[in-house]
Amino acid sequence: MAKTGLKKWFGEKWVNIGAKKKKGKYPACGRSKAKKSRKGYPKCVPASKAARMSKSQIRSAVRRKRAVKQGVGGKPTRVRTATRRKVRRKK
Repeated sequence: MAKTGLKKWFGEKWVNIGAKKKKGKYPACGRSKAKKSRKGYPKCVPASKAARMSKSQIRSAVRRKRAVKQGVGGKPTRVRTATRRKVRRKK
């Protein structure tokens, strides 16, 4: 039986696309010292999605995540990974 929904979500490998390692891999999602870290909040996505994203998409997602105030109400703020396309209207 195929995994769907929440079971699939928990089974995925989540990585931090904001901190690429030297050999091209992404570190696991999360951070050890939240209060003392200078690198900012991690932008976490499933590893399969990270592999499909271009460099500009990754930069954009990380920039939008770090631009928003984090830790509001003790929880990290969620930011969309991909921006929505603007719809062109005919005149």
